[in-house]
Amino acid sequence: MSPAVPSPGPAAPSPDPAAPSPDPAAPRFRVRPPANWINDPNGPFRWRGRHHLFYQHNPDAPRHANVHWGHASSPDLVHWEHHPIALTPTPGGPDEAGCWSGCVVDDDGVPTAVYTGVDRHHTGLGTICLARAADPDDDTLTDWKPLPTPVVTGPPPGLDVVMFRDPFVFRCAGRRWALVGAGHADGTPSVLLYDCEDLTAWRFAGVLLDGADPVATAALGDKATGWECPQLYATAGGDWVLVVSLWDGDPRATAYLTGRLRPGDGGDPRFEPRTGGRLDHGRDFYAPAVLQEADRALMWGWSWEARARREVERAGWAGVLTAPRVVDVHADGALRVVPAPELDLLRAAEPFVATPDRDPLLGQDPLPNRVPLPEAYDLTVTARGLTTVSLLRSASGAELTVRLDPDAGTVTLDRGDWPRTGGWGPPGGEGAEPIVVRAPGREVRVLVDGSLVELFVDDRATVTERVYRRPDDVRELAVTGSPVAVTGWEQVPPTHG
Repeated sequence: MSPAVPSPGPAAPSPDPAAPSPDPAAPRFRVRPPANWINDPNGPFRWRGRHHLFYQHNPDAPRHANVHWGHASSPDLVHWEHHPIALTPTPGGPDEAGCWSGCVVDDDGVPTAVYTGVDRHHTGLGTICLARAADPDDDTLTDWKPLPTPVVTGPPPGLDVVMFRDPFVFRCAGRRWALVGAGHADGTPSVLLYDCEDLTAWRFAGVLLDGADPVATAALGDKATGWECPQLYATAGGDWVLVVSLWDGDPRATAYLTGRLRPGDGGDPRFEPRTGGRLDHGRDFYAPAVLQEADRALMWGWSWEARARREVERAGWAGVLTAPRVVDVHADGALRVVPAPELDLLRAAEPFVATPDRDPLLGQDPLPNRVPLPEAYDLTVTARGLTTVSLLRSASGAELTVRLDPDAGTVTLDRGDWPRTGGWGPPGGEGAEPIVVRAPGREVRVLVDGSLVELFVDDRATVTERVYRRPDDVRELAVTGSPVAVTGWEQVPPTHG
């Protein structure tokens, strides 16, 4: 994300965000700091049997300023422990105006943060900074020591780069490389490539891909002037997936490209895309981060607030990270995305609704009555024909619905009576226009945690939205049309052991 002006002030301890909150909009089971601001997830990292998540964090207020790196870790992706702030801006240092987005890597046995530093003289261009774990034998990675000087002081000459940030380190063909998000003065977005086998000595290796590529233009459009927060993961089938966040002075959306890494001139890798599209179809998802594991890739995104500033200030917190998602691609190169299986640990001992497979053509209605919904739940609906799932009802009788239409090949989220009323988001994103996703339309899994609503559509698409309930709204489930099966669990604090 783009730099902001730092504001002074110490961090204060706050209660566990998984505890019940007086704000019904507050998610309980997703990663967020106990109070104040969170944005981009940074450096998902596995170390000594624990997953670590770092994130952009203002410890002093629910505003996008004074950016530090917050830190949480988990042994199982559901029990999250919050740790002291990992990275703090250094007065007079290269990150004086903020410790911005980046990643964490294992550098010869030492966990190392690779991040964007911005000094007080910045003109919108970041530097690439390093910080190392003070004690690699500490499972919680509590203490970090920043290096005093950047390893990259700015963009390469001759490319007229006006946006430069968000390093992401990966391995390819036995060597370590890094991506950096960029934008050029003529409005072309790009991803720059560096050779960083030695993390302290980076070599510019050219432009991995830019917005002039016809496949990229067809898949991502031509509105973005910068590609920020680039991420890259490998699939079992040999494809690579490039993930970018589309920036045009404000955050717009997220997108992906599936393709291959091939040697370019001089032997440095270049990305050859073959297809791509929207990464998440909602209005409240941005700046995802990817963790490449041996047998899968995990992704988290930032879900910003979509309510008025005065409500955010009154609540005292802003932003949340999504549920972890397992990402891959189908044979046709289209995105494959499902919730991480560890989330099943949040399910209550028994489902609050569970219908056997029924045949609606025989008059077997799998859900004849309305069912009360808990505050946090995990719901799956499969459909044979047109099916409408109602999740929320207003005092006037309006309903928030998800409509599956296998014949039309669509899934539609209609939140007409619950408009977005402010906050961050793409231009024109306020209001409540229905979101239509092209998909087989036979199954949808819905994860709801407070105001965070995540739809997983046919393992091919996601929709992330923030929906804020009013005091007189009624949480209840109604399913009409041609459903085949409906199963739902309340999400509850998992038991240890």
